[in-house]
Amino acid sequence: MGLTNFPNGITSMGSPMMGSGLPMGLTKTFFVDYANGSDGVSVKANAADRPWKTIAKAYAALTTNKNEGIALMGNSSHTLTEMLTVAKNRVHIFGYDPGGRTYGQNAKISLGVTTAATDIGTVKNTGVRNSFSNVKFTNANTVAEGIYCFVDGGEYMVMDRCEVYKSTDLDVTGAAELVMNGDSAMISNCTIGSTANALSGAVIRPCVMLTKGLAGTGKVARDVTFVNTQFWRWAANTANAFVWSTTATDVERKMEFRDCLFDATKKSTAVPAVAVGGAAAFTAGEILLTGCTAENGCTALATQTGIFSLLPTYAAGGGSGVQAT
Repeated sequence: MGLTNFPNGITSMGSPMMGSGLPMGLTKTFFVDYANGSDGVSVKANAADRPWKTIAKAYAALTTNKNEGIALMGNSSHTLTEMLTVAKNRVHIFGYDPGGRTYGQNAKISLGVTTAATDIGTVKNTGVRNSFSNVKFTNANTVAEGIYCFVDGGEYMVMDRCEVYKSTDLDVTGAAELVMNGDSAMISNCTIGSTANALSGAVIRPCVMLTKGLAGTGKVARDVTFVNTQFWRWAANTANAFVWSTTATDVERKMEFRDCLFDATKKSTAVPAVAVGGAAAFTAGEILLTGCTAENGCTALATQTGIFSLLPTYAAGGGSGVQAT
């Protein structure tokens, strides 16, 4: 069997390949290079050495439910002119970056200043079983509605080794890097937020906002898991939490933060009162903090009813256990 230009996945001599950060198991992969690509390349000719220029071109070529992927070259930022809505199912967007970084990925997807009220973030995911890996997502939009970076309202999304960063709206209550309204999402080995820009004032401007319905009517965080993820913040007020909910039903069933770090940089001028908090006690679910730490401050990991910080404890004669506080 001869070499292919990836129309049926990443193969060589008929054997699947995984080099350069390319995942296995894809049925087809399209390559995008914003700096050097051309959207005039035909579908059949698209390859690592003949990439398209825009993500929009590649996304349009994807077939839903076929486990197809978009490989983003990491030599420049992939600039969007409008929010990318990923509504197709079982599609996979990944950076062509073998480094496996938790922040500072080679491949970047950015959204600058637009005028459309529908551009609420850089990417909005509403599909089923989609994945995003090895990508840095940034948003510098100043349109009034564009107060988020990544918005998840899908099902079973996986985000791995990504950075999510919103550089504007630092004084806007309700703005956030990540909106989590996803069902059964898993976020691992990521960095969400920034220590490069200070928040301004007593704003609830978290790294993750949980408010039900932000990603669409009825969308809610349900059975979501964060693993080994860093949340970064340059705090200016005790109200500057890392994760926030605004209603009693923002979480259904459970949400877990496992082995995560909430880091208020030493440059902060205030200590956040809580790392994970909200305006109302949960009535439809709970948040579990297992093995988490708050570095350089946070008076408490959590104080809200329905959020449990699971700490190790020891009882004489009873051995070791876990205590919810």
